[in-house]
Amino acid sequence: MKPRTTVVTVTYNSGLVFEDFLRAIPKEFPLIVVDNASTDNTLDLARAIRPDALIICNKTGLGYGNAASVGLKKVETEFGIIANPDSIVSLDAITKLEQAADTYPDSGMLGPIHLDADQKIELSYDVDLWKRKSHKKGAYQEPADGPICVEFLSGAVNLIRMTVAKEIGYFDPNIYLYFEDDDLCIRLRRAGYSIILVPQSIICHLNGGSVRPNSAYYWRKFWHIAWSRIYFERKYKGSLSSTIEGLKLSLKFGLRAISYFLIGNRKKSWRDLARFSGTVSALVGIRATKITHEQFD
Repeated sequence: MKPRTTVVTVTYNSGLVFEDFLRAIPKEFPLIVVDNASTDNTLDLARAIRPDALIICNKTGLGYGNAASVGLKKVETEFGIIANPDSIVSLDAITKLEQAADTYPDSGMLGPIHLDADQKIELSYDVDLWKRKSHKKGAYQEPADGPICVEFLSGAVNLIRMTVAKEIGYFDPNIYLYFEDDDLCIRLRRAGYSIILVPQSIICHLNGGSVRPNSAYYWRKFWHIAWSRIYFERKYKGSLSSTIEGLKLSLKFGLRAISYFLIGNRKKSWRDLARFSGTVSALVGIRATKITHEQFD
């Protein structure tokens, strides 16, 4: 039987976790690996374990969403699964997502339950970004009894209907890292498609085990979180709202960076300095990436 789903994964120095990912993906499903200029054994693992995979090697890192868009544009099946390389995705998980997609033809994206390395249920779905502060929840949550519509799905592992992906234009090319899944969910809902959590589909997510953390990693992570937050605010709430939010956050992060430095907590000072820099960069119009969709066509 011809497969209905292609698995797309974005890698960057993912060798520590990638072997388990590759061996878990059923061989009957086409696999597309989009690599963001890894320097470890990531590509060697892909070629050895899945020689049939389409491997796309970017000369430089495109960021997560942009690289995922590159892979999705190569998908020829009915569905695409975007899966982080630190996840374990089984045949049963994929099948349950496909079945739910058939049951709910108005769905644009469907996601599984995430278990962490300790087999605890991760928080993988939520309300949209602006409601989260008033939406009380813990780090973990019990799943619903059956499929439910949600406003947001975590981007770790999701099945997307390819006709819908093409219609809405894939991921926002202006976002290098972080909030690309929030943005995609908003655009799916605004286009009239539902987003569904499928509790019967279960995957394991090791959550960040793909890259070895160091000072450069932490700077990049928190810079992009801050930048993308202001970009996201501007895109959906307008310039005035993003400017007010950006000024508040830049003051907050700047003062915290100084405070942590003075008490000798260099790690938190570095983190908040990165947040301050990312926020200010977004406010003054510095782009996180120069990638445009035309470069993918």
